[in-house]
Amino acid sequence: MPSTTLSFSTRDEHRAWLASQAALPAGFRVGCTRFDFTPREAPKPARMTITLLALDQPTASFAALFTRNAFPGAPILVGRKRLVEPTLGAIVINNKISNVCAPGGVEASERLCAEVGRQLGLSPQQVLPSSTGVIGWTLPLEAMVAALPQAVGALGADSILPAAEGIVTTDLYPKIRRAAVGGGSIVGIAKGAGMIEPNLATMLVYLLTDIAVPRAELRPMLARAVDASFNAISIDSDTSTSDTVVALSSGRVPCTDWLAFERGLHQVCRDLAEDVVRNGEGVRHVIRVTVKNAASLGLARALGKAVVNGPLFKCAVAGNDPNVGRLIQAIGKHVGAHAPGTDLSRLSARLGGIEIFRGGVFQLDPAKETALVTHLRSAELYASKPSPDGVFTAPIDFPPHERSVDLEIDLGNGAAAAQVLGGDLTHEYVSENADYRS
Repeated sequence: MPSTTLSFSTRDEHRAWLASQAALPAGFRVGCTRFDFTPREAPKPARMTITLLALDQPTASFAALFTRNAFPGAPILVGRKRLVEPTLGAIVINNKISNVCAPGGVEASERLCAEVGRQLGLSPQQVLPSSTGVIGWTLPLEAMVAALPQAVGALGADSILPAAEGIVTTDLYPKIRRAAVGGGSIVGIAKGAGMIEPNLATMLVYLLTDIAVPRAELRPMLARAVDASFNAISIDSDTSTSDTVVALSSGRVPCTDWLAFERGLHQVCRDLAEDVVRNGEGVRHVIRVTVKNAASLGLARALGKAVVNGPLFKCAVAGNDPNVGRLIQAIGKHVGAHAPGTDLSRLSARLGGIEIFRGGVFQLDPAKETALVTHLRSAELYASKPSPDGVFTAPIDFPPHERSVDLEIDLGNGAAAAQVLGGDLTHEYVSENADYRS
């Protein structure tokens, strides 16, 4: 569950809360600039944002995790090389084009890093690139280089909100989370809405802290936090070619309690991961699946993902239809294919705290059906309404609440447990992805 229970009545109320969370840790600056361009592959007007995250002084305390997709973007290839560098001083991020398998993509990322480094007094190897957007298109490199002075000139040490806004693509709203630890803080931002089932990392996530945690400790801490958060969510079962999670420490505040720091890091990652799901493309219900008493953690997590990725069950949730037969089907399909020796005789399942299955048979009646519908409707973020031209769009651009469709699956044959978050499958998701490039 999130560290706080939030609800917002308007976009302005949500933006005010974001601003209250956005103070940068000491030692960091952010700057953004936007410019118009025409993609070479699709000659029609487009707009790109370049975002800079810069340290006052380069740091040796940095960590990063990247996608395991076998067709990684050029920034991933460059980023993996940066992990062996002694220090890092800045991150340059662009939206609109992801620079994946594009001709000359690595060279374009490296030149961009060199230009950023030249303007910030860093070596190219001290700059990490990130790109998100359309796969396969080439970066408008000359226009990006020409726009960099404006991004550098905009660098400020007050708020991370411009960066949270600058990295979005199909996101409905920016995402910021923070945790206070001792005399310092951890502040994180995330971009992500679709093509999300992480494998080692997720989307674009940047975690900044002024607490001094050495590289040797920060890297395993980040891996543990990511595994328990971003690796336990799925929107659509697809793994992006550009997934990146980066953590940077400016080292301004001594760390007096490493356990407290790691708890704060886990909390920021969990909250951002849930924000990403709630802001998933077309998502109108967050689905929270808790699998307990499983034979292994791997089985518990894989079963949770099988449920949140089951298209028929996702569609039922989208329609506020408690068609729990689709849920049991998804469980049986996964176990039959991947853990056929599992004894399901003691399996029980609850939806919204209401028992729906036990002892191999459904536990349903008219009163439960009514209560299940009520639970689904209470978790809905917004009602689906097509526009006059028949296109389904989200009528809101802020998260009204943090409620979810809550599923509990008790396998009854072990001691392992996992929680997985996902979303429903809606008209809006199909419309968004059918028209993504047009």
